[in-house]
Amino acid sequence: MSLCLTLRWPFRQFMAATSFILLVACAEKPIAAAEASLPTASGPAVQTAAAPADTPAMPTQSFEDWEAGFRVQALQAGISAAIFDHAFAGLAPDPSVVTADRSQPEFSRPVWEYLEGAISPVRVRKGQALLAQNADLLSRLEARYGVDRQALIAVWGMESSFGQFQGDKSVIRSLATLAYEGRRPDFAQSQLIAALQILQNGDIAPERMLGSWAGAMGQTQFIPTTYATHAVDFDGDGRRDIWNSSADALASTAYYLQSSGWQRGQPWGFEVQLAPGFDYNLADGVVRKPVSEWMQMGLTLPVGTQMPAGADNLSAALLLPTGYRGPAFLVLDNFRAVLKYNNSSSYALAVSLLAQKLTGGGGIVGNWPKDDLPLSRSERMELQNLLSARGYDAGTPDGIIGANTRKAIRQAQQQFSEPPDGYATHVLLERLRQP
Repeated sequence: MSLCLTLRWPFRQFMAATSFILLVACAEKPIAAAEASLPTASGPAVQTAAAPADTPAMPTQSFEDWEAGFRVQALQAGISAAIFDHAFAGLAPDPSVVTADRSQPEFSRPVWEYLEGAISPVRVRKGQALLAQNADLLSRLEARYGVDRQALIAVWGMESSFGQFQGDKSVIRSLATLAYEGRRPDFAQSQLIAALQILQNGDIAPERMLGSWAGAMGQTQFIPTTYATHAVDFDGDGRRDIWNSSADALASTAYYLQSSGWQRGQPWGFEVQLAPGFDYNLADGVVRKPVSEWMQMGLTLPVGTQMPAGADNLSAALLLPTGYRGPAFLVLDNFRAVLKYNNSSSYALAVSLLAQKLTGGGGIVGNWPKDDLPLSRSERMELQNLLSARGYDAGTPDGIIGANTRKAIRQAQQQFSEPPDGYATHVLLERLRQP
């Protein structure tokens, strides 16, 4: 280990310890929203982490001029003048939304800390109580949409702590701010049109349409376009009220998961152990095989565990959240359905484990590599630059470990005779730093 890394390490450990203390102190608060950013136009139901971007130039026109131009677009899209003028009365940009959109956290929370918050005893107890309290509703939702009740409760807990923390910002103001001077104005404008359509349909009053700074709304944090396609009036009061009606919020989530391919009664996946000499190139989400074929390759179950019933012939991918040194999982179609709700493997793993915890399961046998914290954003960007400089195309140095970067990491790992799991580590970064 270099002197530079040695000096930097205590600070990283301090940051991790501090974040863990805060995580435990706020264990009952929603987990997903804490790591949120603006989603892509074709993205999932809720706001998800977005790629960092350079700070955009300030708008050259005034907010009033922008509003006048956008009003023309909104009316052309079918929004009535009365609805638009009511929603925009006295509206001004929200500086805190701009700050949030342009802020990029330097440090990533380790997956084991994220999961500890997600499946905290407080959250599990609350979820179990709500399973009992809403048994009749959940039975009707299962019958209608074919989505298991534990999964619905888990998403509800992750997104808003079961409706307790939904965000307190005006969705119209937040989206108008992002459309005016955000990083992706076209996307924000499409969401803003959809939000105005919600008002026009009478589902919620403008002053009660509250959500996150990125415009995600309600007890299960739908963005407006997802609301338009999947929100459900399940309680029959004539309004799709995902803010105040848990029946509507859970039904909307069930409909979205159903549309994403959820299979009732099927497991999300299970933990496995890898045999020595395993080909870690196969640990990639695009590589899918029947569970039986994976097991024939030498995968085994941890001591004291058993394969979920019916999983043997299902299609699975191998997930290594922290590389070859950490726990391994075979993940199935229901895991992929949760990924469509929020495209984060940590989130999907948290929802899946929380759902199991609600019925007494959800434990992990393998050990996390806690001696190697995740790379910071600047370190990930440095890694991408170093990989590309050595002839491994890591793509744009944006700090996001995507498919191109994982492929480049594997190539470098093979050069250094390391297991090619595609996971970014300090060891690899240090080796790439050497001339």
